[in-house]
Amino acid sequence: MVSIKQQGRREAPFDALYHNHHSWLRRWLSAKLGCSHTAADLAHDTYLRILARGTTPAPEQSRRFLTQIAKGLVIDHYRRRRIETAYLDALSLLPEPMAPSPEEQALTIEALVEIDALLHGLPDKPRRAFFMCRLDGRSYQEIADALEVSVSSVEKYIAKALLVCHQAMHESQP
Repeated sequence: MVSIKQQGRREAPFDALYHNHHSWLRRWLSAKLGCSHTAADLAHDTYLRILARGTTPAPEQSRRFLTQIAKGLVIDHYRRRRIETAYLDALSLLPEPMAPSPEEQALTIEALVEIDALLHGLPDKPRRAFFMCRLDGRSYQEIADALEVSVSSVEKYIAKALLVCHQAMHESQP
């Protein structure tokens, strides 16, 4: 990796990375997504991630590096789209006077995406236990049976998930 701040050559490493691979990355993303506009957005986000990291790959690793970042962004894009669709489908069941404003909808979608990312950071069993408890309303015994663990393990899993949520909530407050 080369620090973006190092500019010992005629062309800065980031500038070269962008110049040499941006068109290729947009085409690659467009083929993956089937949408040139979304591909352009994700290509832009890929380079923003690189700028935020402050390093660029060695020239021979450029496309592999870009692809790795872009694949993660594609996954995030589809996950966000799935969450947004589920939320909007749920809203469509409400009577129109009860529907939140477009601003409230956007804020809720952002919060749901953040919660999803947070919970996907948990190991599999604590995440599944949390979902079974909070979304399905299952008892700890039912969760223990489904996961083939003890009730005390389920208690620990739920506590771990709640702790992660609690920490995230307090980190986001000013």
